[in-house]
Amino acid sequence: MSVLVYTENWDGKFKKLSFELVSYASAVAKMLNTSVTALSIGNVGDDELKKLGNYGAQKILSAHNDQLAVLDNQAYTSVIAEIAGKENASVVIISNNNTGKALAPRLSVRLKAGVGSGVSKLPLSTDPFTVYKRAYSGNAFAHVVIKSGIKILTLAQNSFDLLETPNNAVLEKAEVKVDASFIKTKVKDVNKQTGKILLTDADIVVSGGRGMKSPDNWGPLVELADALGAATACSRPVSDEGWRTHEEHTGQTGKIIAPNLYIAVGISGATQHLAGVSSSKYIVAINTDKDAPIFEAAQYGIVGDAMKILPQLVMALKEIKK
Repeated sequence: MSVLVYTENWDGKFKKLSFELVSYASAVAKMLNTSVTALSIGNVGDDELKKLGNYGAQKILSAHNDQLAVLDNQAYTSVIAEIAGKENASVVIISNNNTGKALAPRLSVRLKAGVGSGVSKLPLSTDPFTVYKRAYSGNAFAHVVIKSGIKILTLAQNSFDLLETPNNAVLEKAEVKVDASFIKTKVKDVNKQTGKILLTDADIVVSGGRGMKSPDNWGPLVELADALGAATACSRPVSDEGWRTHEEHTGQTGKIIAPNLYIAVGISGATQHLAGVSSSKYIVAINTDKDAPIFEAAQYGIVGDAMKILPQLVMALKEIKK
């Protein structure tokens, strides 16, 4: 019996998300008195793979061949399921991002496993196996009992601190068979955005809502984002009005993000918007309405006019950086 954690990579590199998953898996393994096996699919160098051992993985498996060069949900599901069987995994942990949400249901069918999706804490109990997750767009929580022999958990981003527990992890190449009929995804062209921080990758996001009143007022918000090295975002009404592009729209119907810091400027905090940003580690709200729902979700709040507050924040940052 073991805990298997699938660690996604981006162009051969791991991000904080992957280390967070291994840290979580290590803590779950301790509760079950078992070991952690980390699985990487794709072309990742040995030095990068060994970093997973710094967060509690005792064994690191690398599955790489030409068929697995591009993410394909069916092919990757077959690989994870095969490794789970070989490692006798009782718990499989993956991220609750777009990739994890695509893999978990397929994996559940293959392994006949129950799924705890979007968990944000360690299991409350291992007998019965009970997990904690947010519900109703973060307005409530649920305790979910998983009764199947194998459990699949998808971990919400920024919900578990990194725990460095270095050990002499064993690095192995995983020999896996991939049915060619599973591979349906082909990449014909790649166009990468340059010169701008990607919203889904950003550690800090500065976001504006209809409270900014006009697209002409966006200058101070962009200046604050530049000073923080942050990405810019907006609420749905702003993108619908054409003030900002739909690429910046965050929320239930836009991009779902989990930065370390989310600064919401002139955003009231509708349930649909909060559903897309509630996994942020810290939320700072700036709004003229002291009763705006955003303040209930925020750790820090400023009641006032954004057009007066933003320039002062920029000045303060510049003074700190001198």
